[in-house]
Amino acid sequence: MSTPLPSTEVAGGHHAISAAALMATYMQAVNISIPNAALPHIQATLSMANDEVGWVFSSYIAASAVTMSITQWLAGRYGRKAVYQAALVVFALGLVLDTLATTSIQFVLARILQGAASGPLAPLSLAILLEATPPARQARMGLASTACSLLGISTGPALGGWLSEYYGWASIFYVSLPMTAFIFLAMAQMGEKRAERSQPFDFFGPTTFSVGMIGLQMLLDRGERLEWFASTEIWVEASASVLGFYLFIVHVLTTKEHFLRTALFRDRNLLLSTVISFALGFVLLPTLALTSPMLEELLNYPVDTTGYMTIPRGVALVGALVLTSLVPGQVDYRPFLMGGMALVVYANWLMLGYSPAMDWRPVVEAGFLQGAGIGMLLPALARAAFGTLDPKLRPEGSALINLSRLYGSTIGIAVVQLFFYANTQAVHVALAKHLTPFRVAANVAGPIGKPGLAALNGMVTRQAATVAVIDQFEILMFAMLVVIPLVFFLRKPRPAS
Repeated sequence: MSTPLPSTEVAGGHHAISAAALMATYMQAVNISIPNAALPHIQATLSMANDEVGWVFSSYIAASAVTMSITQWLAGRYGRKAVYQAALVVFALGLVLDTLATTSIQFVLARILQGAASGPLAPLSLAILLEATPPARQARMGLASTACSLLGISTGPALGGWLSEYYGWASIFYVSLPMTAFIFLAMAQMGEKRAERSQPFDFFGPTTFSVGMIGLQMLLDRGERLEWFASTEIWVEASASVLGFYLFIVHVLTTKEHFLRTALFRDRNLLLSTVISFALGFVLLPTLALTSPMLEELLNYPVDTTGYMTIPRGVALVGALVLTSLVPGQVDYRPFLMGGMALVVYANWLMLGYSPAMDWRPVVEAGFLQGAGIGMLLPALARAAFGTLDPKLRPEGSALINLSRLYGSTIGIAVVQLFFYANTQAVHVALAKHLTPFRVAANVAGPIGKPGLAALNGMVTRQAATVAVIDQFEILMFAMLVVIPLVFFLRKPRPAS
């Protein structure tokens, strides 16, 4: 059995390993959002229905969350290097299968495979970075890892929009293949590391929780199309979700040892931070999932321009993250937490003013403010979550926070997609009531043929879709607004020693 090898044994290659770990963090994050601006091209090629678009994101995120929860056990059982390189190989396979897909189902299955492979990359990359870094610089390296992850999510639409516009949508996946090869070769220099003794792992807990989440995800994604509980499939998915969550809760309450130790739930700050992190995830990716289709389909922006308009959001996010992280530890984090949440709420409130008559400025301004708010919020949230937590529990606490943000994003995307199409239909019916033959005849000279009626229906549909999009930004605004009072229940930070 392999024994742990210290980072000094790979001296001379540790710079390449650190660079590869940061690149892997960026790569797995950028592949979450890189299809965002390219969706019109992907939809046209794969004949993907509008209500299937959310699967492009939620399939990747949900699969990533499932494998992330078992990463620590896999690395201890089979070796960190072996798991890491196996994940890279499967990730590359998923990239290739994405480009070979000819139907929406094939594409979603490839995204699931790709997402499952991405799950171990971020936590293992962070562990490798911290091991190769002296203790005095570990906080800075952790910040660099977080910045790479957020930079990946933020720059994905711009990169995907540009590539798909000029080189075809398949290029948004091919671009990650050279990065995958470099990371694989760099990690070949790393010594193997695994646990001396294989630790037992609680498979029942993650399995039941995953069944509950997947059932809920499918229920939200498929409910509108199948007319909800008129369908047997929806009943099966609802039953699976309820049963999964029930078994998970009973398991946590009655089992002494499980994958989330009971001590985690006794820390008030960690619990409240987990709820806030879920709300943050609920806002972070769904905003992108709504904005790009709105700009491309309703405002007729090219896909590359749509991607470019997300850049200020990413710049503000990373800039605010770095600046907030430089605040001394003895300064109370709660004003920064409150300020970041207030900025996110204000940005979403500005989004309620979107209209078909606007230019690019309102979108860029609202995105910039939201990015700044999220960037301010994340470091403050980390200090809130871990400031009162036993250091021995921090790896599990970090996993809990990350999982809550991922599940917040996947549920958020499902919710906004669901209400968007339902609201579009409702508003379309409400607007169409006013298009009586007498009112139309009063404003149009001559008879209206079928082309004219089709154009009139298209105009009504665009107006209805615009109203529906704005309604979803309101949901995102309230998702963040309702968790702001939780800040007042966070304990004060411990005094600096």
